[in-house]
Amino acid sequence: MSKHTRDSLHSHRRGLRAAATGTTVLVGMGTCGIAAGAAAVFQALQLAIAAKGLKHVTLQPTGCLGLCYCEPTVEVRTAAGASTVYGNVDAAFAERIVAQHLAGGKPLKDRVFAQPAADLFDPAAAPLQQTRIVLRNCAVIDPECIDAYIARDGYAALDKVLFDLTPDSALAEVCASGLRGRGGAGFPTGRKWQFTKDTAATQKYIVCNADEGDPGAYMDRSVLEGDPHSVLEAMAIAGYIVGANRGYIYIRAEYPLAIERLNRAIAQASACGLLGGRILGTEFAFDIELRLGAGAFVCGEETALLASIEGNRGMPVPRPPFPAVKGLWGQPTVINNVETFANIPVILLKGSQWFSSIGTATSKGTKVFAVTGKIANSGLIEVPMGTTLRQIIYQICGGLAHGKQFKAAQTGGPSGGCITAEFLDTPIDYESLQAIGSMMGSGGMIIMDEDDCMIDVTKFYLEFTVDESCGKCAPCRIGGRTCYNILDGISKGKGEPGDIDKLRDIGHAMRKASLCGLGQTAPNPVMSTLKYFAEEYRAHIVDKRCPAGKCKPLLTYTIDVEKCNGCTACARRCPVFCISGEVKKFCVIDQAKCIKCGQCYDVCRFDAVTKC
Repeated sequence: MSKHTRDSLHSHRRGLRAAATGTTVLVGMGTCGIAAGAAAVFQALQLAIAAKGLKHVTLQPTGCLGLCYCEPTVEVRTAAGASTVYGNVDAAFAERIVAQHLAGGKPLKDRVFAQPAADLFDPAAAPLQQTRIVLRNCAVIDPECIDAYIARDGYAALDKVLFDLTPDSALAEVCASGLRGRGGAGFPTGRKWQFTKDTAATQKYIVCNADEGDPGAYMDRSVLEGDPHSVLEAMAIAGYIVGANRGYIYIRAEYPLAIERLNRAIAQASACGLLGGRILGTEFAFDIELRLGAGAFVCGEETALLASIEGNRGMPVPRPPFPAVKGLWGQPTVINNVETFANIPVILLKGSQWFSSIGTATSKGTKVFAVTGKIANSGLIEVPMGTTLRQIIYQICGGLAHGKQFKAAQTGGPSGGCITAEFLDTPIDYESLQAIGSMMGSGGMIIMDEDDCMIDVTKFYLEFTVDESCGKCAPCRIGGRTCYNILDGISKGKGEPGDIDKLRDIGHAMRKASLCGLGQTAPNPVMSTLKYFAEEYRAHIVDKRCPAGKCKPLLTYTIDVEKCNGCTACARRCPVFCISGEVKKFCVIDQAKCIKCGQCYDVCRFDAVTKC
């Protein structure tokens, strides 16, 4: 690769666009796709295309399309822009795609799924659909090829900043856009950059927080796997604006594919003169390195993250001073997460006015969510801020799985709270979620149905935060463990009437006295479920009953003699042989021996086994 100047970059981009002809076959090769068998699908397509001699067809690996519920996915895109997305593709179906669609010119009618969104840039055209800004290149380009990124205006924003804008005017655009940090707190991005820019120092740093650790969250991983250059470009732009020449991406070691693609992207950008010294022939220099985290959730907190980069134990420290003024090795440091950075190139190319026209008055742009749980179509979505939970669940994700009733949605991961059915029409933005006791968080959204027990869910989150606490401050270390023990007792039928007041008191204390955001927000799931599911707590504590049938110690399985026809399927399935009965005579469960595994309930075809 040769190093680009401004003119050569423009010429190269024009050449790449002119050369784009024929049909392209895209295979989703993110972590989820590969785990589902995309590598075998890719190989089958490769062999079949070669066997048919289809010279006009280009086979290309790409990132995650977002249709996680039907991986592996394959998209056939013609030069004219027509697109067909196939899901649940295996090697045999891949051969059918080649024979009938590519060679025969007749798209298949089975296993066809709708695209998440068109190539966006006109969000007003479909206000209730997805609007892909952060995910604009995911499942569109080959993430391992810098030319694919350049062809889609890659590094054009960096070009514009270096040659057409000053650091002040570029920063003014970021500020005017209204972009807020997508890592959870929602602090204005431009204001944070301004603090670092205004602080006098000979050395400044740009840090990308890719230490995504919330259960059920995989937004940042998907962006890094599908569009790594967008983050590199944004970090270089931030460096130019604030006066930094070095950046670090702090990424968890559990993301091997993202790490591999980032390393390749850094090497490619450096070889092209888009990172390193004299970028695009200017005096600006900027280098990026990776730092691998060991999976500690607390290192998502910015001061703990910086300590880990420095080679120290990842533990939070009191603020102020904030990292923007005194951060990495005591120097001014900008820290933003992957999604925040991925917005920057588009904002500077399309303009702050365009970006701020999307979303709400106080929450501009879009938000990426990883929607999981009891949802029909789980996956990665990107919607304008202000989209309601009802629209996300029922219009975009196909409603709840198996026709069940919606019970709650957990947003913000372990730091968030529950959104109940009465708030389905609440706009998803920073202030609206905070008003109902939840939070945006980084973008994990777990959907729960009528069969989920809120005490069990809350206990899961408390167990996670207790395990991930650094242990430095007593409110988090002791308070979290105490809350978990109380919840554990409630789920086992050992709850006492005063437990609810104890949970509230400890939660308030943790919020006020914990050192960092982990401890301050750890009680949020407890406080939220106490507020909206008080009757469920009382059923567990007073009646010793789990209404959802999840807490095993509170369950009792019985057999209705009126419905039982004596097939003995339950007795044959029981692992501890606690069910007695004969063929064509009703069966009986010995409660003293029953381990409450639910096997009898699952196997009964006559609804004779009940649990309560």
